[in-house]
Amino acid sequence: MAAPDEPRDDAESPENVPAEAPAEVKADAAAADGSHEHFEAARLGDDVADHPRKDVPNPKDAAEPDDTIHQPEDIEPDSSSEMPGKTQRVDAGGEEAPIDAETTQDKRAALVYNPVKVDPETLRARVAELSAAAGWAEPLFYETTVDDLGDDATRAALDEKVDAVLVAGGDGTVRAVAEALTSTGIPLTIIPSGTGNLLARNLNLPLSDSDTMIRATFEGDSLSIDTGIARIRRASGEVEEHGFSVMAGIGLDAAMIQNTRDDLKKQVGWVAYVDGAARSLVSAKPFRVMYQLDGHRLHSAKVHSVLFANCGALQGGVALIPDASIADGSLDVAVLQPSGVLGWLGVWRKIVWDNSVLRKFRAGRRVLERRKDTSVRYLRGTGIELATAPAQPIELDGDEFGEATRIYTRIIAGGLVVALPKGHDTSSL
Repeated sequence: MAAPDEPRDDAESPENVPAEAPAEVKADAAAADGSHEHFEAARLGDDVADHPRKDVPNPKDAAEPDDTIHQPEDIEPDSSSEMPGKTQRVDAGGEEAPIDAETTQDKRAALVYNPVKVDPETLRARVAELSAAAGWAEPLFYETTVDDLGDDATRAALDEKVDAVLVAGGDGTVRAVAEALTSTGIPLTIIPSGTGNLLARNLNLPLSDSDTMIRATFEGDSLSIDTGIARIRRASGEVEEHGFSVMAGIGLDAAMIQNTRDDLKKQVGWVAYVDGAARSLVSAKPFRVMYQLDGHRLHSAKVHSVLFANCGALQGGVALIPDASIADGSLDVAVLQPSGVLGWLGVWRKIVWDNSVLRKFRAGRRVLERRKDTSVRYLRGTGIELATAPAQPIELDGDEFGEATRIYTRIIAGGLVVALPKGHDTSSL
């Protein structure tokens, strides 16, 4: 990919943050205003390989001695008969089952599904039937809940030493399950469900043939693909880390998702995002950011949105980032910085026409080589850090994730193993 032109540095200074804001958030505001010193002082991207998950105690802190000797009875259990906890396991008939499953010497799969997005009874029966036909033990079934999008259920399945995990639900469910499976080597089977199916689309999986995907668990091929990690800092100063499989974003794209009506999504599917985009554009304002690709220098720019992509295809065949590959070990970044109405027309032309149509033809590619367009800029690297103020909305794989003043995203090359139908063509991935 050709190196981008220098980004515009014409943004207004960020708004003042409250006096009671945490020091890190104040540093994010100073960094967005152009301070190299503050950007470096408040980095999220340092020592990424050793950073613990957000719900795991810091090993160094945990090792520090104190004056208290804790006994087992001092620690409250995670669940009880009155409070069953987040993870919900059911049996083949859909009745509540104990979290601890019976052991088996045979291979066993687990199915994690969103009961709102699928027909649970039919899906459980089909997974059990095809599992038995393959000589595997009866599968374990986990339902997602309001408190568990699927990551806790997947970890519970991993505790049972399962050999494969199947997921059925929307993009949020797939994202959560994939996050829990990253770097475990346990293959993930995606049974397309819901309205988006972004990861399934980018893998060119069949979207309406669940049997083919279920069989892929037991007799298909496997492929190691990249997966993304996003570390974010909230306006409160709290730092969280989450996975994403397709893309993350900050700014207008996240606002668009927040403004998309759930009832409309149920009626017309992904087309509902057009309504969300229209409502978001009415109040859309550019914001100033300071960003830095790993190993490169700092940039400051006024933007409407920044997208961090593991793969580049959206619904409807739209190629947001046409050069993005899900298996190249790289993170692709799209910086949207239109100026006025003509700038937004440039964004539309770049994404919908140039990327999705012209690039398919040799003559079209020659036209694009001569065209200079600053409305959308593309970057590529292994990771990127961005600071802004005030906090801006963020999204991961099409789900809103609140607001953040800083985000660091990176790619784990080959971090997720996915099951594919036997002989599935991967040449375009």
